[in-house]
Amino acid sequence: MTSLDSVLDKDGVRLAVDDAVATVTLTNPAKRNAQSPALWRALTEAGRALPGTVRVVVLRGEGKSFSAGLDRQAFTPEGFDGEPSFLDMARGPEADLDATIAAYQEAFTWWRRNDIVSVAAVQGHAIGAGFQLALACDLRIVAEDVQFAMRETGLGLVPDLTGTHPLVHLVGYARALEICATGRFVQAEEAERTGLANLVVPADELDAATRDLAAALLAAPRDAVVETKALLSGAVSRGYEEQRAAERAAQGRRLRDLAGITD
Repeated sequence: MTSLDSVLDKDGVRLAVDDAVATVTLTNPAKRNAQSPALWRALTEAGRALPGTVRVVVLRGEGKSFSAGLDRQAFTPEGFDGEPSFLDMARGPEADLDATIAAYQEAFTWWRRNDIVSVAAVQGHAIGAGFQLALACDLRIVAEDVQFAMRETGLGLVPDLTGTHPLVHLVGYARALEICATGRFVQAEEAERTGLANLVVPADELDAATRDLAAALLAAPRDAVVETKALLSGAVSRGYEEQRAAERAAQGRRLRDLAGITD
């Protein structure tokens, strides 16, 4: 996606902004965009750096893979340069470990903000943390060669980067459990059929399809999209009557706005 200004470029993450569309790119194709705490901090910073003009955020990975997941160096005794190893963190106080994981999760939470719509453009491998990063977005366009997998359980761990909630709501509890417990690959046809992917396209059409979707998302008035996203995202936790009331309140706000009525 064409961009005008690079707002951030550090630790394997680049944020570029072109008017109402921001593009966040994972920029370490040599390591299949493997993830690290530094990358997560850069993703968190990218979310905080978004200009107020941005309405759509595209997430993509350079190279053949979207993201192969957590860099295995995290589990070595030496860990990453300047970072405590995961093994050392596990030996520390439980409250400190919880706070550290919560900070990591911040890289995965801002994609669902009501004021933006996030789109993951996913090709090749999206494994573990890579799968969870794609799940963090509102929408997913995938290439025909996509391979999702949640491998944490096979390593004796659990998915802890906010991916379990959207996965269950997209594919259901039973399939989510089977995907996580077996660590198997979910490929393009199944991803589209089960709701993990909104659209499957040939790899060489991924960028164009993403641009088309971004343009379609920008066609409606911003406030209407923001209200609709909040209405739909909240429907998961509301009962039927609560959702009816939320619809009425949201529509009332939109009608008053269109009529130029201020509270």
